[in-house]
Amino acid sequence: MEKKFTILALACLAILASCKKENETKVADSVSEVIAVSLVTVTEVAQENTISGSGLLSTENEIRYSFKIGGIIDRIFVSEGQSFKQGHLLASLNLTEIESGYAQAKLGFEKTQRDYKRVQNLFTDSVATLEQLQNSQTALELAEQQLASVAFNKKYAYIYADRPGFVVKKLANEGEVIAGGNPVLACSENGSKSWELKIGLSDKEWAKVAIGHKAKVLLEAFPDTWWDAHVFRKSGAADMGTGSFQVELKLDNLSEQAAIGMFGKAIIQTGKQQKSKLIPYEALIEADGKQAYVFVPIGNNQVKKQPVTIDNFTESGVSIGEGLEGIESIILGNSAFLNEFSTIQIIQ
Repeated sequence: MEKKFTILALACLAILASCKKENETKVADSVSEVIAVSLVTVTEVAQENTISGSGLLSTENEIRYSFKIGGIIDRIFVSEGQSFKQGHLLASLNLTEIESGYAQAKLGFEKTQRDYKRVQNLFTDSVATLEQLQNSQTALELAEQQLASVAFNKKYAYIYADRPGFVVKKLANEGEVIAGGNPVLACSENGSKSWELKIGLSDKEWAKVAIGHKAKVLLEAFPDTWWDAHVFRKSGAADMGTGSFQVELKLDNLSEQAAIGMFGKAIIQTGKQQKSKLIPYEALIEADGKQAYVFVPIGNNQVKKQPVTIDNFTESGVSIGEGLEGIESIILGNSAFLNEFSTIQIIQ
């Protein structure tokens, strides 16, 4: 029995040794595989500092319709995307409370009218004093103004379009209680040519942007054209939802048939020069926001995965802020097949 156990143990050791040798052979083969790569020289250039951002297209002539007074929304007569003409009824409030207030004001006005006439007759007969007549007249005028105020508010329990346009977004729904002045419908004027792109920037980027700075805008719907634009408005506070600072760019010459809500990217030219490392787009790997990696040659046949920080993207390449100090060249070709254990052969 002991002899059989010894033979079985020796057989297991032989199998393990064989597997280990096979694995070492595979590793050696993978390490010894030579990958041909090309290099590109890292150039330091003095270029204009630009700031990139993205956002949604809108128009300068955006209209936000609201009721003057608060109440319960009774009807909304338009839907998102629907066009309307000037004078079209867009929404109305429930008039139960408003009508009641108007009736009360009217009854109060009629009572003060009767009181004034009575005091006026008594004054004519020298029964009432001048002070009583004047007080009665003042009460009548106050009631008249109160009735006019309620009538005015009743008129603005309806929303009418003051110009032709279309509904961009419904901001409230029927049956909701809404305060006076809160927007119900976001609309835009028909045929508007004043397009703008609203982008969100960080606080540092916002501080570098000034009104009047030139910019280029690329709309995702028209990917072959960069449109001229300029900064015409900066927000004075951060957006409560995103924490970013809004900058609005006005497009100078948009000739395509665009639509509100289209996604766009912008490059703002700050007019300030800065030195940076410029590399081709193809050299980047594993880019995530401002962070990315490049492969750097070590000696004649080894590589290193180098982390870099992206400043911005330009038409000439990628501007690198940090990570390439003291590095003269990086690997350009076959980066997708490399890892830090790869053996390379540099080709011209």
